[in-house]
Amino acid sequence: QAQLVESGGGLVQAGGSLRLACTASETRLGPYTLAWFRQPPGKKREFVAAIRLIDNSPYYGHSAKGRFTISGDSAKNTVYLRMYSLEPEDTAVYYCAAGNSDTVVRTSDYTYWGQGTQVTVSS
Repeated sequence: QAQLVESGGGLVQAGGSLRLACTASETRLGPYTLAWFRQPPGKKREFVAAIRLIDNSPYYGHSAKGRFTISGDSAKNTVYLRMYSLEPEDTAVYYCAAGNSDTVVRTSDYTYWGQGTQVTVSS
């Protein structure tokens, strides 16, 4: 079964940057999309960004546009999320997901999930 492991979370001051990474340990299942979601305290899980493995086409949610950049390394089965100009509102557990769907913004578009990594932004 596919396994996703996130890393790179931590504590950062407002205006700072972080880079998250997610590595898929199982390549035989061949997911077509890798994505990042986040869940702030007391709120539902929301879409952040996604990337198609076939052509590295990126997709961004409104909260990520202009501040976050998603990229992938197919040889390493790894996806990255570079976050800039972080704000306290970005504080959340960030989850990596893998799937194959015609859409990319819904949790139901994905089959496999990592356990999440905590990002905390202080003011």
